[in-house]
Amino acid sequence: MSPVYSGGPQAGNLRLDALRHQLPSAKSSSSLALRLPPGEREEPSFANEDADVRPEIRRIQEVMEREAYVTDRQVATSVHLAIALGKPLLVEGHPGVGKTEIAKVLARVLETDLIRLQCYEGLDATTALYEWNYPKQLLHIKLEERREAPIEEREHALFSEAYLLRRPLLAALMHGGKAPVLLVDEVDRADEEFEAFLLEILSDFQVTIPELGTIRATERPVVVLTSNRTRDLSEALRRRCLYLWLDFPTFEKELRIVRSKVPQLSEQLAREITAFLQSLRRLRLSKTPGVAESLDWGAALASLHADHIDEELVRETMGCFLKDEVDQRLLDSELESGRLASMLSLVP
Repeated sequence: MSPVYSGGPQAGNLRLDALRHQLPSAKSSSSLALRLPPGEREEPSFANEDADVRPEIRRIQEVMEREAYVTDRQVATSVHLAIALGKPLLVEGHPGVGKTEIAKVLARVLETDLIRLQCYEGLDATTALYEWNYPKQLLHIKLEERREAPIEEREHALFSEAYLLRRPLLAALMHGGKAPVLLVDEVDRADEEFEAFLLEILSDFQVTIPELGTIRATERPVVVLTSNRTRDLSEALRRRCLYLWLDFPTFEKELRIVRSKVPQLSEQLAREITAFLQSLRRLRLSKTPGVAESLDWGAALASLHADHIDEELVRETMGCFLKDEVDQRLLDSELESGRLASMLSLVP
């Protein structure tokens, strides 16, 4: 029996309303922001935020902070609008600044599944959408050789859902229960042909499989696309999405991230790590380290029981945050020139 899938615009709006209500409301006594037991994590502080932050944006900030994602008004507003408007969110920025983590945190906040499509050069629709399980189909043909049945019946059984391998895009469309979060990671690495195919999927959230017919998403997924800007994305895809640019964080924001993710560091060492990476990004590097490298280095220094940064320690551990030989030689020259103290001068 062929599956039946539905989901028109009106149903989509109702599902978006239901999805929005999973975020805490002003009058709700059981908001997602209170899902964790009090005291389990340090309460987020927004002392530096403006007093005119909209309540719904502040609540999203609090929820994301409880999931250990240090955020700001711009990120929280983009997340809110992506859910409220039912539009994909395109997040661009430097590698390692937390673009992918937005989708992971959003899935945890909404208590739903995360479906990830990792893009790469040569990715095509078949790999991203579906394939038929040929070994299983051949086994079925072998087992059915002695059974007399009409050819139409055999073909119908052979090309049914039982033999369909759902790849990420189809898995998101056919997902049962709560709407999943679909992460299309590093979409800029895919070819322009695949980008055009993806645009078609995001337009109607439906796809036609010749053997099964048209499949529409019963619950439209929350879609997050990330890009490192290795190539320019098409204007059509950009118009389809809401846009968020994630830059390298300020000293204060990065320090909060380091404190949150590597709590075993002393306060002084956390400040020195943050100041050093902030200074390092001002150099002309081939591969500028992101926040991910700050956290890797912090974890490495914590495992070495370091209590401060010196030249010898930087040279021994620079592989944690510099992944290019030319960049390492540049840093060596900076250290030989006695510039370590100035690179740590951001420490208040």
